[in-house]
Amino acid sequence: MPKFAANLSTMYQEHAFLDRFAAAARDGFHGVEFMFPYAFDAEDIQARLAEHGLTQVLFNCPPGDWDAGERGTASLPGREQEFRDGMQQAFTYAIALGKPLLHVMAGLLKPGQDANSHLATYLQNLKWAAAEAAQHGLTLVIEPINLRDMPGYLLNRQSDAHTICAEIGAPNLRVQFDLYHCQIVEGDLAHTMQRDLAGIAHMQIAGVPGRHEPDIGEINYPFLFAQMDALGYTGWVGCEYRPKAGTTEGLGWRKSWV
Repeated sequence: MPKFAANLSTMYQEHAFLDRFAAAARDGFHGVEFMFPYAFDAEDIQARLAEHGLTQVLFNCPPGDWDAGERGTASLPGREQEFRDGMQQAFTYAIALGKPLLHVMAGLLKPGQDANSHLATYLQNLKWAAAEAAQHGLTLVIEPINLRDMPGYLLNRQSDAHTICAEIGAPNLRVQFDLYHCQIVEGDLAHTMQRDLAGIAHMQIAGVPGRHEPDIGEINYPFLFAQMDALGYTGWVGCEYRPKAGTTEGLGWRKSWV
């Protein structure tokens, strides 16, 4: 049976952020993920996790200037020191929060920029980050993201992510398989899951095309949940969707999987 983690950045927006932990626990979630913790003290987040018996599953490393449209610094030439400083901040939070997975965002390739130099910077930064993370017992993940939701994002296809991980060769660098993004970019979800399972550390779900609950849209999630079980996937499945109405009211899809 898949282990579902509530994404507290997209779900439970009816509540203030630190109150979302209690709301997720009341609805029967045992794991949570979110985009960024850095606006809060790690101790306050850890207290909410402990109070409600929750596991922190994943969060993102600092993305650069998010409000200005940046979506990661790992591939940005000339920003290497900023990337390293951000990773150190992420390591500090991760250690305090029970060593969840850390998602390293690649960043955007703007029109006219050299893709090869960005890719070279990305590989160099990931190699450094994986080695540093290993010293703390941490695992990093990279995630292909569709260009409709995030125009210009450097990494879009599952096969490219696995190729990058193989090239770097660090056992603590793996792939985050978001079925929503994969469906939009390339489809063939069942085959892709089976082909790439050994390199996948985390999965995420949402309905396509609206990114609402997984029982809304074109993806047959009950079939894919059964396949996760059949393949022996033991990682978490993050519910990174935007509830169409209230979060709790939209959890009917989960009744057959708890």
